[in-house]
Amino acid sequence: MITSLLIANRGEIACRVIRTARAMGIRTVAVYSDADTQALHVRQADEAVHIGPSPARESYLVGEKIIAAARATGAEAIHPGYGFLSENADFAQAVIDAGLVWVGPKPDSIRAMGLKDAAKERMIAAGVPVTPGYLGEDQAPERLQAEADAIGYPVLIKAVAGGGGKGMRRVDAAPDFADALASCKREAASSFGDDRVLIEKYILSPRHIEVQVFGDSHGNVVHLFERDCSLQRRHQKVIEEAPAPGMDEATREAICAAAVRAAQAVDYVGAGTIEFIADASEGLRADRIWFTEMNTRLQVEHPVTEEITGVDLVEWQLRVASGEPLPKRQDELAIHGWAMEARLYAEDPAKGFLPSVGKLETLFLPPSVRIEIGVEEGDTISPFYDPMIAKLISSGPDREAARARLAEACDATLVAPVKTNAWFLKRLVEHPAFAEEELSTNFIAAHESDLTAAPQPSALLLQEAAERLIVDGWKGASEWRPRQLDRALGLAGFRLNRAPQTTVTLHLDNQPIPQFSYDLDLYDSGRAYEVSAGAVYYESEATLFEGGAAFTFTRFADVARSGATADGAILAPMPGRITAVDVTPGAAVAKGQRLVTLEAMKMEHGLTAPFDGTVAELNAEPGAQVSEGALLVRVEAGE
Repeated sequence: MITSLLIANRGEIACRVIRTARAMGIRTVAVYSDADTQALHVRQADEAVHIGPSPARESYLVGEKIIAAARATGAEAIHPGYGFLSENADFAQAVIDAGLVWVGPKPDSIRAMGLKDAAKERMIAAGVPVTPGYLGEDQAPERLQAEADAIGYPVLIKAVAGGGGKGMRRVDAAPDFADALASCKREAASSFGDDRVLIEKYILSPRHIEVQVFGDSHGNVVHLFERDCSLQRRHQKVIEEAPAPGMDEATREAICAAAVRAAQAVDYVGAGTIEFIADASEGLRADRIWFTEMNTRLQVEHPVTEEITGVDLVEWQLRVASGEPLPKRQDELAIHGWAMEARLYAEDPAKGFLPSVGKLETLFLPPSVRIEIGVEEGDTISPFYDPMIAKLISSGPDREAARARLAEACDATLVAPVKTNAWFLKRLVEHPAFAEEELSTNFIAAHESDLTAAPQPSALLLQEAAERLIVDGWKGASEWRPRQLDRALGLAGFRLNRAPQTTVTLHLDNQPIPQFSYDLDLYDSGRAYEVSAGAVYYESEATLFEGGAAFTFTRFADVARSGATADGAILAPMPGRITAVDVTPGAAVAKGQRLVTLEAMKMEHGLTAPFDGTVAELNAEPGAQVSEGALLVRVEAGE
């Protein structure tokens, strides 16, 4: 058995691996960048090694530094987690060549499945059904356009070396193809160093079904049943569950058998996932499910499989990497109950899912569900990495029980001042269509207006906010202070035999809220307080939580400078790198036209014109790093 392990990753997955390794008596070594000097995985590991600057390409993606760290600390093996170098065959080979144990599949297996076009050809040879599309070597834009036209729209452009939802674009019509292709290639080159793509037919009623497979070095391969990962946004999974709703035994047997054949075709060892796309227009049927790709690593959503099978997949990885056979045979594996996972991200769904960075001054996640997390209260969400804060995993005897528990957990999640999608997740799992198992990868887009409308505080929450701002003169105060109230307000509105009234201005997230009033009885004095738009007596702030959302109420507005301002200034909403500039000085632009593309937190964000006008100032160029609030473009309104 491995005795010491270096985890070549960060955040939640590094903490997850450390937990199992520690339970198995294995010494752990963490690696970290400048941004992660005080990170949770660094604090949890037995030893930690600094490997470079904050950008991943200068630290977590530099295999030589990671191998050097393993040698320097005497680590016997390297676990790559997911993302970063986890599916890099050259890195896997370098680890083996260095005399270390690679906790993952053989480099040849990674290569065989890493390029989606070659993987599909191999699957066809193995008798695994694949989606129709173009897998050719000719990458000329004209050829790709012609192939897409021949396949018929909609089509999906996918990076050959892609993964994790990166380098993918849906195209609904021929005129949109060229722009989508350019954007896809740019993102693929940035994320994977390879801008080649393939074209697939886009299924109009698709469900994303995947099968967890596991192989050992003794020739054994098993499956641990399926997961449904259909709830996605921009090809990024949001909610996952196991087993898949509506999956009958015959279809399950067919899809899981196909997954095992796929793994056997590449002599697979370790944890892997075979991903399928299902045409669910007539329910789940074996003849309407096609292979799309294989992920040659542990998946983000692996906990839902662990919950229904009782298996620790990380433990299996470490045992198999140590040369042991699989701990269980296929006939010893069974489904027990139901599980769901929600990915809690630092982002604002009401503002186009704009990532949020900053210090986690408040962080509470309910103990009623399994939590996988890589941060603690007081830690900082940086702009350098994926914005996932944690995973919330619920389980129960059936789907409804797991769904209800997950909704309650999202409701009880408290995070501030960093914005999160907790309220969005709550709406998702509580949506009637989700409850009725009406699933597809189009689900979020189809219901987006309902799901992403900015949450509004209830009247009860407004009343509580007003009470806190009237009574408490500073953030975080938790006791009623009548004397300080009297000092702050004096005898405002005093009249003999009549309760005094005071007026406060409430702002929610820096915006004034509509007038409302109520009676506030603090200590049975009969005093009445009217809360409305009006004079302000003193500064104060209060953050209250409701339905998974954080509401920050203030006495004064302090509007943050980000995005487009009223005067046409386009400001960087977060630190990032300019990947494209689509305008020139003096150019005429239309409202909504993309001006600049900013890459931050592993995603591209298009900044658009706030109104019709001309580009009066341009301070952006491709490749430039910009800070939050930097003026990128200024648009002057037309006459």
